[in-house]
Amino acid sequence: VVYTQSEILQREVYLFERLDSPSREPMKHLKAICFLRPTKENVELLVQELRRPKYSVYFIYFSNVISKSDVKALAEADEQEVVAEVQEFYGDYIAVNPHVFSLNILGCCRGRSWDPAQLARTTQGLTALLLSLKKCPMIRYQLSSEAAKRLAECVKQVITKEYELFDFRRTEVPPLLLILDRSDDAITPLLNQWTYQAMVHELLGINNNRIDLSRVPGISKDLREVVLSAENDEFYANNMYLNFAEIGTNIKNLMEDFQRRKPKEQQKLESIADMKAFVENYPQFKKMSGTVSKHVTVVGELSRLVAERNLLEVSEVEQELACQSDHSSALQSVRRVLQSPRVAELDAARLVMLYALRYERHASNGLAALLDELRARGGTDRYRKLVSAVVEYGGKRVRGSDLFGPKDAVAITKQFLKGLKGIENVYTQHQPLLQETLDQLIKGKLKDSQYPYLGPNTLRDRPQDIVVFLIGGATYEEALAVYNLNRSNPGVRIVLGGTTIHNTRR
Repeated sequence: VVYTQSEILQREVYLFERLDSPSREPMKHLKAICFLRPTKENVELLVQELRRPKYSVYFIYFSNVISKSDVKALAEADEQEVVAEVQEFYGDYIAVNPHVFSLNILGCCRGRSWDPAQLARTTQGLTALLLSLKKCPMIRYQLSSEAAKRLAECVKQVITKEYELFDFRRTEVPPLLLILDRSDDAITPLLNQWTYQAMVHELLGINNNRIDLSRVPGISKDLREVVLSAENDEFYANNMYLNFAEIGTNIKNLMEDFQRRKPKEQQKLESIADMKAFVENYPQFKKMSGTVSKHVTVVGELSRLVAERNLLEVSEVEQELACQSDHSSALQSVRRVLQSPRVAELDAARLVMLYALRYERHASNGLAALLDELRARGGTDRYRKLVSAVVEYGGKRVRGSDLFGPKDAVAITKQFLKGLKGIENVYTQHQPLLQETLDQLIKGKLKDSQYPYLGPNTLRDRPQDIVVFLIGGATYEEALAVYNLNRSNPGVRIVLGGTTIHNTRR
């Protein structure tokens, strides 16, 4: 996620080992740089390493704050005095996009309460992020969520305890940390996506920038797993937030550009100069050829899945459930899709979940009939159970905000005008709740009664530096919303984080 192997090689680092791999050979001519999370297990492994050092010198970097007692244990183990330095280098989280981070934790709560180990891990990740961005923030949290309040208090405790580390130069307007709970908006992670990055995650799954393509029919060996990273893939960087239709066009242009630059098969390599020119252009050509084949494969597989699973029709019904409030039309649409043999079981269940969240308390709720149809498809009972679990997790009883509330007249008119312009098509009309929350926050209109400050101080000015963290996971649709808010509000910088990055399966 951070560095490619070739980038590290350019820095003259030639060997990569894991501290816990048992069969490492002693290489006394090498210096070792250790980069580790300061966990009990890692400190213990390091103690064993220092008692019998395999390398000449050790430079030890911890990705977070380490306790004095752990440092003492390391010092006592270092009898041969091989440690040259020990430092804290705060990076205890995964940087996913330039404005998005994740802690790679799946399932952080038991019911409505934190799993204690995950609460500790999340606190560490969040405080490391603040330290690496040099922010000592004021904290606001979602009042309806006990988990959000707990996390806010834990982060505050660390800031108070490590006050010297958090003693950064004061900015005119203090930064703000806003802690939210996924259960306030269980709709967003259940929707199909139509922008490149979000769509890849929804249909193929992105895991630390890697995509597993091994199940693609007829895939060649070197494309079974590909890396998608905006850091070193220009096409991906330029296209990750674009709609699927635009990506098709851009892939075509990429192919054509590639064809034009292709070294001519019968190119005459007669002089030394010809050969030199060929060799110089070859790495560029090879890199481009790798990029082209990768994206053509990924986009081809996305198109295949969209057609095979009938996702255009499914997505239209999802958007209707998420954004409109005509119950009888929605019920008919869901039933129509459930009866189609082309629709995958996951997609059928997803529609029933969305219906259950949307019309949970509607007078003529048809959920029982939909659940029967889900069973009639020959599906397992697993999905029926999941429907009630989703409602229990993100239903009306739990939500602190009005997820489907009557929008004010201005907002409705805006939506209508957008529709007329034809920019917002039927598949992307949904806006995550986070967008509205952050919009209110930037305008200074986010209610203290729903999102109180921790402690006596409040922010008098509009916030400029915002870190927003979602307990229970963020999504790439929200990452896109934050990207757009950053672009349309100069002077405001928002970073989005979550315990994980969700797609429907997760």
